[in-house]
Amino acid sequence: MDSKVKQTVMDTLKVFEKLGAEIIKVKTIDPKYAIGVYTVVQRSEVASNLSRYDGIRYGGGRELFGMEAKRRIMLGNFTLSAGYSDKYYKKAQKVRTLYIKDFDKLFKEIDVLIGPTMPNVAPKIGVTKGEAMFGELADILAEPSSISGLPAISVPCGLVDGLPVGLQIIGNKFEEGKILNVAFSYEQNK
Repeated sequence: MDSKVKQTVMDTLKVFEKLGAEIIKVKTIDPKYAIGVYTVVQRSEVASNLSRYDGIRYGGGRELFGMEAKRRIMLGNFTLSAGYSDKYYKKAQKVRTLYIKDFDKLFKEIDVLIGPTMPNVAPKIGVTKGEAMFGELADILAEPSSISGLPAISVPCGLVDGLPVGLQIIGNKFEEGKILNVAFSYEQNK
């Protein structure tokens, strides 16, 4: 994580303290494992859902898909194929369950989880061209809540080198109202 991004988020926590929040440090499963889970599960779901576009039942066929969509479909078909679904898809679902249980335990102690949305600020345009996994790597801090089915919101909390830093607020299942209220309170008082 970029040290300036980390410091910006840490400084932002002071706003929450002024609003009466108790800030406690918590430990979660390392977000790096969520990248693999998200990649396997998302590609598998894409392959499954887009298989209906065969040019027979729906207007247009797969020739209208871009290269990234085709790449995701191919990887998804591979992870769901016989002999590989246990190795990849089922294992990813098991790790996903570990994240869900970890968050369930965590939300018995806290109301919301606050941290950076991304480990760094946005790169310059064109720097990541040709890097298919850049999006997943940039989303490393957002993927755990996503694969766990948790509501989250990202709001700007400052600038680093002239670029915005995102503050991620994650809530427990079905607590969208809570994270919206926390985000609104922050934005009204920053």
